[in-house]
Amino acid sequence: FFKREGRPTEKEVLSSRLIDRPIRPLFPKDFKNETQIMASVYSFDGENDSDVLAAVGASAALHISRIPFLEPIGQVRVSRLDGEFIVNPTMKQVEASDIELTVAGTADSIMMVEGEAKEISEEDFLKALRFAHEEIKKLVHLQNELRDACGIEKMNVVEKSYADGLEQDVKELAYDKYSEIVGMSLAKEERSTKNKELNESVLEALAEKYPEQEKDIKQILHDIEKELMRKRIIENQPRLDGRSLTDIRQIWIDLGLLPRTHGSALFTRGETQSLMTLTLGTKGDEQIVDGLQEEYKKRFILHYNFPPFCVGEVGRFMGTGRREIGHGNLAERALKFIIPNVEVFPYIIRLNSDILESNGSSSMATVCSGTLAMMDGGVPIRTMIAGIAMGLVKEGEEYSVLSDILGNEDHLGDMDFKVAGSEKGITAIQMDIKIQGISFEIMERALHQAKDGRLHILAKMKEAISEPRARISQFAPTLLFTKINPEKIGSIIGPGGKVIQGIQKEFSVDIAIDEDGTVNIAGQDKQKAEAAREFIMKLTQEPEIGKVYDAKVIKIQDYGAFVEFLPNIQGLLHISQLDTKRVDKVDSVIKEGEMIKVKLIKVENGKFSLSRKALLTEKNEEESK
Repeated sequence: FFKREGRPTEKEVLSSRLIDRPIRPLFPKDFKNETQIMASVYSFDGENDSDVLAAVGASAALHISRIPFLEPIGQVRVSRLDGEFIVNPTMKQVEASDIELTVAGTADSIMMVEGEAKEISEEDFLKALRFAHEEIKKLVHLQNELRDACGIEKMNVVEKSYADGLEQDVKELAYDKYSEIVGMSLAKEERSTKNKELNESVLEALAEKYPEQEKDIKQILHDIEKELMRKRIIENQPRLDGRSLTDIRQIWIDLGLLPRTHGSALFTRGETQSLMTLTLGTKGDEQIVDGLQEEYKKRFILHYNFPPFCVGEVGRFMGTGRREIGHGNLAERALKFIIPNVEVFPYIIRLNSDILESNGSSSMATVCSGTLAMMDGGVPIRTMIAGIAMGLVKEGEEYSVLSDILGNEDHLGDMDFKVAGSEKGITAIQMDIKIQGISFEIMERALHQAKDGRLHILAKMKEAISEPRARISQFAPTLLFTKINPEKIGSIIGPGGKVIQGIQKEFSVDIAIDEDGTVNIAGQDKQKAEAAREFIMKLTQEPEIGKVYDAKVIKIQDYGAFVEFLPNIQGLLHISQLDTKRVDKVDSVIKEGEMIKVKLIKVENGKFSLSRKALLTEKNEEESK
């Protein structure tokens, strides 16, 4: 295997995002220098995750350096065991808890939240945040002490300035027209076209007067659009698409639209659309995850794809991006809670979300389509999960919380707050802030507004399908199980795997054997899979005296015949045990290759004696009664 470190693993990408997201908003607006943070794990105890430590280290390094950084952050992981919150739990404690939240913030407010839960209430979530923030304050205080001890003077950031008269000239040409466009209820493409036409006309009008300022003109135009959009929302006027602050876009749902997949769903909310496909696999399809932690296997996998065409662009395919990994992970965590146990549903479950069009909140559309595709495919999920993205516009002390945000509202707003859950509670959450934090009052309002939106979406989903389908797809593999004595595993595998390979080839199945003796049989043909299971049961069966077997005549001798009465187990059928009458020649009664019924009458020194005569005698006695 290739030992040198290559591209970052999925775990490393997700950890990097946990560091990046709370730190990025804390650089001054006009600071344009490239800044690179390298977080390397040099020692790992196998019990405590290193990601929150790396985030605190990154913040501390920035805080004591000359790089301008508004204020340090702390980051902690919070879980709950037996009703008590724990800060920075071990990995085993996380597995046993009903909440796992990674929370980052400054001394005054929360900057980022990422996590999953088992249908917790909004009130419990807020309690977890308050608990986390008290610990964050301690970490911020330590970093301030560190800066006092060894910090160096910060570099000056030159505030951006424009050429004399430029800003005024742009506003005279564009402000009223932008105000008119922002006030129209337009589709994404139509709005984009009008904005582009206006921008081009302004650039053309000012090209001669300001030949070197094209970039500055574009920035001023962007700032005008942002100002006008935010002003309308603060004043509680209709949003860009005409909705009120709490309205959810129109929802369309189509199920089972792909005939050969194991399940499929098309979930459309406004101009955001996710096509979800479900594939049911066998034990051999489990994903093996290797890294710093002990190797483990995943039986539920969700992949999220955001192709360039979904936003009307041309782009290169360079592998899965950080954003796609992050969005897929969030949706997977939202749905993980409802996946049935392997004892109830032994299949490996893979969901694949392709975003066909996007205008905000595609990860939450993925959560909805994932639930629907599993229900369409007959997966007995515990409950239905839906997701919604909330936004925020804050100007001074005034603020407005938006439900089901558009792409522009995400881009021009102050918060992206994604909440997924069931009717009972939250299963996953992600919050990113673009300003210097928000209050608990705003978070509480956003959570309760998100719950109302989530319940509305769940109701729409239930109109399309209220229960998982009774049967899985006819194209899904058949999965059968049997239990054998672990000491008999070798007899199934055979020397060099010869026996198991022969079974797989003969019955067109895949076989996996666990150390505890559980045999997993998978095949496309149910009858062949059942035949393979029966063969394995016979192969591992212990011969029992007095039991009747179907035996195949292998070889005839003068004194009797050798017959195979269990797979790879032969015994002697003596000439005296062939018939109730005297037999002079064995082949006058039976032939090689013939199937006959025999009874095991004796086991001695590992040798088996069988009788056909005993069965005939019993039959004659039964008939004479």
